[in-house]
Order: sequence, then structure tokens, then C-alpha cells
Amino acid sequence: MNQVGLVLEGGGMRGVFTAGVLECFAERDLYFPYLIGVSAGACNATSYLSRQKGRNKRINIDYASHKEYLSIRNYLTKRQLFGMDYIFDKIPNELDPFDYDRFFAKTERFVVGTTNCESGKPVYFEETKSKENLLKILRATSSLPFMAPIIHYQGQPLLDGGLSDPIPIRRAIRDGYEKNVIVMTRNADYRKKPTTLPRFLHRVYHQYPKVIDAISHRYQIYNETLDDIQELEQQGKAFVIRPIEPLQVGRIERNPERLTALYEQGYKEAEKVFAELMAFINEPAKTADHSNSVKR
Repeated sequence: MNQVGLVLEGGGMRGVFTAGVLECFAERDLYFPYLIGVSAGACNATSYLSRQKGRNKRINIDYASHKEYLSIRNYLTKRQLFGMDYIFDKIPNELDPFDYDRFFAKTERFVVGTTNCESGKPVYFEETKSKENLLKILRATSSLPFMAPIIHYQGQPLLDGGLSDPIPIRRAIRDGYEKNVIVMTRNADYRKKPTTLPRFLHRVYHQYPKVIDAISHRYQIYNETLDDIQELEQQGKAFVIRPIEPLQVGRIERNPERLTALYEQGYKEAEKVFAELMAFINEPAKTADHSNSVKR
């Protein structure tokens, strides 16, 4: 395989689409030398890299309706909509054991994006030895504003990686991967719109004005990234897999039928384009034209 990276968008429960795509890849023994993801994308990547087929489907669908996984009760009692202890401790360590040994024995490079609350900028981590650190990094990249607490790791206050770098294609390029497969969780016509932020945003994050700025300008970063990806596709440097059918699943969906349908859509979309994807992967990389490269 040529040096091709795999970039995974987040999106909360819309990430079941990515889970379906990765299952298709795993069944065909397709793995990439470099993988970067944020939020749900990073979480789905771990079971894919540990070669635990079917685990992402179980975690994202079978457990999603459990009150400890996702519920208003969680928010009222713990100030976290998603049960972080349940998702990042009880499930991987008790209910559906994660294969840490196989994960840490992988040869692929795996990068997880988070957002530093003090700077409002993305911070990336690679954990290859400690299961405790791996789970903490995954918690951090999945900690949505208002819905989960700030995670402190290596002296840094961290939140959802999707705030500052929602589709981390630029980082993949900086890490040396000019050709990338990008799995997205929104339809092709989607563009993020500005939102009026609630007043309590400033009360909750008054210590971190930079993260307030990041949340306020997230729509601009997201839309600029979409423009970059479109440009890379035109240059033959990006291969995008995204939902084709209109989305019926939101960030906090719990309905198993809807989640299963989106998971199956991801699998089928990957299966449908697999021959084209392999042609993209095996095509020799073109000589870099730095005058047209994404530089934002």
C-alpha cells in the first residue's frame, strides 16, 4: 500500500456510520499505516485497530439505549449526558473487554485530536503503552461542551477534539500523508451555520475564554475544512466516504433501529466504493504541487 492515511470525523452517535465503514475495511483486512480521529471517530478507531470485529456495532448500538450510556438522568446526577465512567471504564474493562494487548501490538500510527481549553487550539496525542492514558485521551476527545466535564491530562484542560479540528486532514498532511481516505458523518451538502451561544456558556467556561472563542467560531473552521477537502479531492489527494442518504440520526440518538440503519449504510457505502478505493490507494502519489496544497 502507498503511504495513505485514514482521517475520521466525529459526530456523536452519527459515528455509527464510521463504525460500519471500518467494519467493511476490517472484513477485507484493509488497514492504513496512519490513522487520525476525533471524538466518536477516534473511539471507533480503537476497536478497528485492535482487530475486534463487531465490537463497534455492539458498543454503539447494543449499549446506546442503556440509561448509564446516554440519558438525561446522567446529566442531572453527574452533569454528563453520556456516562463517561460507563463508556470508558465499565464497558471496555468489564462488559465488552477491549483487547489492549492487540491494540498496543499494532504497527499502525494512531493520533487522537483534543482541544486545549486554555489556548482553544487542537492538541494531538499518541498513546502506545498505557491503557489508563489511552482511555483518558479518548475521554478527552469525546468530552462535548456542557455534556461532559473537562478532562485534565498532562497538565492540560481538554475537551472534544471536534471543537478545534473537526476533520483533522491538515494534521494528517503535516504528519507526512498527502493522500488520505476521509470518513465523514454528514451529507455532502451540509454546511455548519453560526449558532447563538447561550449566556451560561460564559459562566461555565469563564476561566477559559479561548475555548469560548473556539466554540463560537467552530462553524468557520468546519466549513473551511470542507473547502480544503473539496480541493484535495480535485487534486486526487483525498477519497471521501460519507452518508449518501439523508441522515435520520443526531448526535445523541438512542433509537436502535435508526442507529442500525446508519451503521448498515456505512458498511454498504464502503462496500460499494471498495474497488474504487483500492485503486486510489494503489495509485502512485503525484508529485506534490506545493503551490496548490492546502495551507490554512
